Amino acid sequence: MKFRIIIKEDEDGMFVAECPALPGCISQGKTRSEAIKNIKDAAAGYLESLKKHNEPIPPSINEDVVEISV
Repeated sequence: MKFRIIIKEDEDGMFVAECPALPGCISQGKTRSEAIKNIKDAAAGYLESLKKHNEPIPPSINEDVVEISV
């Protein structure tokens, strides 16, 4: 499954990753790649919990990126 994540650097230099499709699913890391690894782990746990409690799982995304010349 694919989910969109948002990564921001906070005032302390930590990278904070959030998965908007999974409310409250937030993680962080000292580097961008560590934050990505940690949010993947957090999202996997979140999805396992949804399955365990028979809650609906949000659909996977299917999107493209286009480059626009200005």
